[in-house]
Amino acid sequence: MQQALASRIGRVGVWHGGLGMVPAAVMRQAAAEIEELGYGALWFGEAQATEAVSQAGLLLAATERITVATGIANIWVRDASAMTAAAHTLAEAYDSRFLLGLGASHAPLVNQRGHTYTKPLAAMREYLDAMDGTPYDGPVADPPPARVLAALGPKMLELARDRTAGAHPYFVTPDHTARAREILGAGPLLAPEQAVLLESDPATARALAREHHTRFYLQLPNYTGNLRRLGFGDEDFAHGGSDRLVDAIVAWGDADAVRRRVQEHHDAGADHVALQPLAADRGLGLDQLRELAPVLLGT
Repeated sequence: MQQALASRIGRVGVWHGGLGMVPAAVMRQAAAEIEELGYGALWFGEAQATEAVSQAGLLLAATERITVATGIANIWVRDASAMTAAAHTLAEAYDSRFLLGLGASHAPLVNQRGHTYTKPLAAMREYLDAMDGTPYDGPVADPPPARVLAALGPKMLELARDRTAGAHPYFVTPDHTARAREILGAGPLLAPEQAVLLESDPATARALAREHHTRFYLQLPNYTGNLRRLGFGDEDFAHGGSDRLVDAIVAWGDADAVRRRVQEHHDAGADHVALQPLAADRGLGLDQLRELAPVLLGT
């Protein structure tokens, strides 16, 4: 199943949180263009401005071939029964083009919803148990919907290996990809996100990367904890991120620099790399995806 999934989504896709911040008509047009450019999967997050299931339906309806993947659907937002039914419904309606990425999210984001964020590993294990125990009498796609986990630490990666089709790590480096592959073993899908920015001036690129990416995520303990395992420390987390950290997290420069970073992930064991374009004007960054497509996809 995992090999077929990896083949279906290809080696390079797009991760785009900004699609949930624009009107539906703009989102549909952007999704159709991303598909036309040749990217194999379109991943998106779930935050205050989006709801994962409804957005997946909009993206699937706007496209014909590309896999649409939640990166991630928050397990605190809907119960396991609702998530099971939603995954089956979308996969059956759209020729198995829906990929369910699940994640435990982060304490500040979960607590503001009125939930209590505790023991994310145990919560995820219980959620998967509940999904597996949920009866579903509707039509089922062939193949049925696959699921992957937003896994950073060793134990969550082990859970992804043992209970799902693989892992979708976010805000990581090629070094993390290598460690994740070692834990996952040869079979499961490994599909890390990689922020990219086509800007060759170092000062400009790092300032934009901090403003639009690293400053926010460095406020979330799950990410800083993972970065500590990779050798970063408090001095790297201050002021939106040290140059060393920003350079490790964001692939900036020309298209060839981005190609080299994507190749580093593949060399480290990634099956698929999901590019997140960072746009100076908080736009969708489609111009960057257009420029990168022929370099990364040969289109």
